[in-house]
Amino acid sequence: MPAATASNGMTVREATMDLIRDLGIDAVFGNPGSTELPFLGSWPNDIRYILGLQEASVVAMADGYAQVTGNAAFVNLHSAAGVGHALGNIFTAFRNQTPMVITAGQQVRDLLLLHPFLFAEGAAEFPKPYVKWSCEPARAEAVPAALARAYYTAMQKPSGPTFVSIPSDDWSATTSPVKVRLVSRDVAPDPELLSKAGEALNASARPVLVVGPEIDQNGAWDNFVALAEKARAAVWTAPFSSRAGFPEDHPLFAGFLPAAPEPVSETLSAYDFILVLGAPVFTFHVPGTCALFQSSIPIFQITDDPGAAARAGVGTTIVASTRLALPALLKMLEPTNRAAPTRRALPPPADASDPIKAEFLMHTLSEVAHDSVLVEEAPSHRPALQRYWPMRTKGSFYTMASGGLGWSLPASVGVALANASPRRVICLIGDGSAMYSIQGLWTAVQHQLPLTVVIINNRGYGAMRAFSMVMNVTNVPGIDLPGLDFVKLAAGFGCHGVRVTETKELASTLREANSAQGPRLVEVCVDPAIPHLYEAALSE
Repeated sequence: MPAATASNGMTVREATMDLIRDLGIDAVFGNPGSTELPFLGSWPNDIRYILGLQEASVVAMADGYAQVTGNAAFVNLHSAAGVGHALGNIFTAFRNQTPMVITAGQQVRDLLLLHPFLFAEGAAEFPKPYVKWSCEPARAEAVPAALARAYYTAMQKPSGPTFVSIPSDDWSATTSPVKVRLVSRDVAPDPELLSKAGEALNASARPVLVVGPEIDQNGAWDNFVALAEKARAAVWTAPFSSRAGFPEDHPLFAGFLPAAPEPVSETLSAYDFILVLGAPVFTFHVPGTCALFQSSIPIFQITDDPGAAARAGVGTTIVASTRLALPALLKMLEPTNRAAPTRRALPPPADASDPIKAEFLMHTLSEVAHDSVLVEEAPSHRPALQRYWPMRTKGSFYTMASGGLGWSLPASVGVALANASPRRVICLIGDGSAMYSIQGLWTAVQHQLPLTVVIINNRGYGAMRAFSMVMNVTNVPGIDLPGLDFVKLAAGFGCHGVRVTETKELASTLREANSAQGPRLVEVCVDPAIPHLYEAALSE
């Protein structure tokens, strides 16, 4: 039977719009298709529709927006093809633990058994396992309730994307409104286990704290800084952390842990107590033996992710929100006379010669744009970034937790859309990464966002060059990227761009871009002679 018309009651679309408003969602991100038109028609003035020119970019924009606002983003995609395009960044949103409700159109219910054009077979199964929950409601009138469940599931810790497939004729069916309710998100720590962590920390002579993205995600930055200072503990950033959790110019900041077992073990074996906060124990990228796990050094972990707790394999894990656990742990700490750890050594001066070195670019950005919000996707140059551009404040750094490319440029658009402060957003991205989602510039231009896109052009996939060197693999095709002109590409989207090839031009060009009213693109041509960056990252 076709869905009933709403002659006597509220339509599914009306109930959904009211639900979106009541949940505090003020924007919907999308790329429209025919199966979504009944939802999009007569769009209301009080909810912004943010158009992206490709579905993966749409999801990344919503991801950046949700991370800044702290509320789930609402995304509207086009049937199976649109979801397929978006899957790479759905995976990234899942790894970023970003709350997001993704909807996709489906053909009308009368046609579903006939496998019609633009039909999604097994629609709810398609995005799994990288959504927390998904469904295609059995009845049209159940759509608003399904969206409400998707929202509450997305917001529960660990947060993440959810998915609802909606047949296009469901929007006109009659339904009842869904009332918004209060649902607790945070989990308090087990008092006994937290007490054990506090006792072990008080008894240690050389404690170390390993900080992960949950600290910034949960608004626990200030309490974490207070904990480190009261404990006089060294602070290391967890491998591949997608957010900054501690001021990187602080005397207690020790550096960034590599994603390899041996150097992690070597680094942390110098301490007699390890507390990992808001991160896994530990994320590795290469095989090896972590002797630390067989040592007698006590390892404690506090995380709101039960999956991370189950995977840890060693130590004592407290499943709790760092927002609640840290104040309680802070009260347990006793005054200490332990010596403060040795301060991290400053890097050597950045080489100001031509061609431009990545280190000099990072040093210049740290001076020109130190008050900005950084959204980064330049894995080849992350060691240089970490050495020469310290993140100093909460909410100042975002990157993809998945390792997949094509996220940061559109994510920076979402961050800029949501950013209520006067801080400008900087997207720092490699030339290869930029080509995954360059169309995000168009949305930035349409909204005249305070965004500077800095493209590091080393004329190729620098990370693959580095891996090839480390693995002694030669004559690999598909690594070089000649002939890309990002200034012309930016112009095609209506964005002003400029290319920098000499160090003497860099600072003034970046300052001019950052003082602009709308988006700007700066293409920085850097030295393509890539050192053993992967080895440099491991030794960081």
